[in-house]
Parts: sequence; C-alpha cells; structure tokens
Amino acid sequence: MLLFQVKTLMLRVALLALVSTLFVVTTARAHEVQPTIADLTLNAGDVEVVLDWVLEAPIAGLDLDGVEDTNAAVGAEDYDALRALDAASLETAFREAWPSIAQGLSLRAGDEALALEIIGLTIPEVGNVELARNAQVTLSAPLPEGDSAVVMTWASEYGPLVVRQQGIENGYTAYLIAGGETDPIPRIGADDQTGGQAFVDYINVGFDHIIPLGLDHILFVLGLFFLSLKMRPLLWQISAFTLAHTVTLALGSTGIIRISPEIVEPLIAASIVYVGIENVLSRGLTPWRPFVVFGFGLLHGLGFASVLSDFGLGRAHFVPKLIGFNVGVEIGQLAVIATTFVALGILFGRHAWWRLRIATPVSIAIALIATFWVFERTGLLDPEGTFAPFAALTEGGFPPIWILIFVAALTGALTVAVLAASGLDGLRDAAGIVTSFVAFLGVVATFASGAWVLTAVVMAIWILALRLQSLGGPDAKAVT
Repeated sequence: MLLFQVKTLMLRVALLALVSTLFVVTTARAHEVQPTIADLTLNAGDVEVVLDWVLEAPIAGLDLDGVEDTNAAVGAEDYDALRALDAASLETAFREAWPSIAQGLSLRAGDEALALEIIGLTIPEVGNVELARNAQVTLSAPLPEGDSAVVMTWASEYGPLVVRQQGIENGYTAYLIAGGETDPIPRIGADDQTGGQAFVDYINVGFDHIIPLGLDHILFVLGLFFLSLKMRPLLWQISAFTLAHTVTLALGSTGIIRISPEIVEPLIAASIVYVGIENVLSRGLTPWRPFVVFGFGLLHGLGFASVLSDFGLGRAHFVPKLIGFNVGVEIGQLAVIATTFVALGILFGRHAWWRLRIATPVSIAIALIATFWVFERTGLLDPEGTFAPFAALTEGGFPPIWILIFVAALTGALTVAVLAASGLDGLRDAAGIVTSFVAFLGVVATFASGAWVLTAVVMAIWILALRLQSLGGPDAKAVT
C-alpha cells in the first residue's frame, strides 16, 4: 500500500511538472480550423466587409463543414502547398479562384442581391509554414436606396463565421457555426436589441461551444463524472470548476487577463490528462482534487474567453451577453453529465464492476486522447505521421459508418465469447474493459464527425453489450 501511494504521488508530481513546462513549450497550430471574422460596415451608399480569412482553404476547395482540422479535409495536400506560396503568388491564386469562391458568400438588401467586388487584399509574407496565415480581404458593394436590412450568406464549406457590425454603438453580431445566413441587419444597427435578447442569443453561443464544438471540454467534464458516482464528489468538482472558469471568463472577456491560446490550449489538454489518470489511481475524492479542478477551471475559463473575444461583445449589453454565454456553457456541461448518467450511471452504476469495466477504461481513453492533444498543440509531434489515427479520431477523419461496424463487430464477438464461456468472471471483466474502451472511442469518433444518429447507435451497442456480458455473472450491488 505504501509503495502504491509513493508511485501515485510521483505520478502526480510528474503530471504537474508537465503542466508547468507547457507554459513555455508552445507553438501555434497551423491546421486547426479557426472561424473567419467578417467586420461589416453599412455606410450611406455602400456596404463594406473586411474578412479576416485563411485564404488557402477556399482556394484549395476544402470543405470545412464540421471539420476541426484541415488535415481531415479532402484536398489537405493542396492546402499545405498553398501555405508555402509567397504573398504575391497566393494573391494571384486567390483572384483567379475568386469567381468560384464568391458563389459561397453573398449580401442582399431586401430582395436585391448586392454585387461584391474586391477593393483591398492584404496577405502576409510566408514565414513559418507551421503557423496559420490570416489575410484581410476587403469587399464592397453599393447599397440600393431605402432602408431595407442587409443579410449576409456564408457557405458551410468555408467553416464557421463570426459577423460583427462596425461603426455604431451597438452593432449586430452573429456566429454561423455551419454556414447559413445572418438575421436581417438594420442599416441603423441593432440598437433595438434588448438585454434579454442579447442574453438569450449568447446562451446559444455558449452551449454550441460545448456541444458540438468543445470536445476537449466535454472530455474534461466526463473525467469529473467518472471519478465517482456519489453526488458529493461530483458537486464539489463541478462547483470548483464552475467558479473558476466563471472568474477567468469574466477577467479574460474584459481584457484584465490576456494569455495566448497557444499557451492555454495545451494546458487545457494537460488538465484532461491529469483528471483521467487520477480517476484510475484514486478510489474517490481526494482532499486536493477540488483544488486541482479549480486551477484547471481557471485555464478553461481563459479558453472560453478567447472564443468570446472573436465575437466582439461591444459595450452594449456586455453583462447580459457574458452571463448568457456562461449559462450556455453550464447547460452544455450539465447536458453531457445528464446524458452520461442516464445512459450508463442509472443502468450500471450500482454494479460492483462499474469502476473496473466502465469508469477505468473510459478514463484511460480520455487520458490517451488528451495526451495526443498535449503533444499536438505544442507542436511536438506531427499529426499527419504515426499519430494520424488519433487526429482522425478526434477530428472526424474516420467514416462513421465503418466506426459503427467495427464497434458492433468487436463488442459482438466479445459478448458471444462471454456467453459461450459462462462462469469465467475474469473473461467477463476483460470483455467489459475492452468493450467500454473501444465503444467510448467509437462514440468520440462518430461525435467528432457530426454523425449524431450513429453516435447514439454506438452508445446503444455499448449499453447492450455490457448488459448481455453481465448476464449470469456476480451481481453484487455497491456504489463505488
């Protein structure tokens, strides 16, 4: 027992040392899909749109709909080749592709389509090709007479878009996650929006940042859940996490604290590694766990703040927007916990094998995924090389139907083996461990690909397999 405690302490020290090291060992992520920023100004006779845009993606014809990393998109090789072009060559390529690219974005005033033309194009010179290169494209179009509102349309294959109306006190803002069109934007601005409307709008933004966009935050919350099914440990952890990320979300959004995402994001991944590993080593809530979770919550809050900074909250209704975003985040986190509790906790939580067959293998899977993120986000490994399967797993790179078939075949074979060799409890445990590990990875892979129905089907297969594998086995009930 003493040896186990010493090893546990040494591992915790090593993990915390890794976290501190990540403050200085960080580089930018070139392949992560970032939202394009559209700053829109409605003048008396024309409209101007300035796009902060990674041009290599539309030139290469990448379809970024539901993709978190350009490596997972068809045509990623062309994208990488374009990133190495000098500014003049990239500008030429963009102007040649513009007639095709322009079909994916449009403006209209009332029922009249506006003729957009390029009036400015600024492209940085190529530097470190491992860094994303954001260009500024300035578009303009004459406005018809009258006061008809303006609507902007954005193709889903161009990825997420943040729209910010400029030049007025309380401009319109929107976040198009998967393309679509904005609400009608009044030429005099959005001053008629109430604080309540702003609050509701940003609840949606906060929720979307967790489901479906925040896979890393989802895994962290699941790590808190799988420590113990007892209510007290879960409440302590959720309370510490919520308080911490609320504080840094507010401080980061107001500009009091600013830390580069290139530092924050690897640390968020490291926090997930720590939580997953401690779930395996600990038998319940340790005295230091809430404090560790609080510290990691501070990091997650800074991550949330960087998302809000893209929106340009503005001075009008700032507090309702900030509170609404935080409420949306909380609803998303609670939805993750509630779904997991209903799907697994209620059905299997009181079985003696809950920890062995479900909580431990899932926690290991969470830690493995997050370990990959740590090294990917610090640039210490190439996600296109040996670790490409991890990138595909977390970025929707695997065909979801094949994930479903693989999970069904493997868990089905394990279940048949258990039923055929009834009485072998060791085999029953081993089958349960492998089933949960593989099925959880299957849930992650299908979720990351946006195949929500197939995600539910994989979850159902997981539940059915565990239920069948437990038939005839020891059924002692005890909350662990």
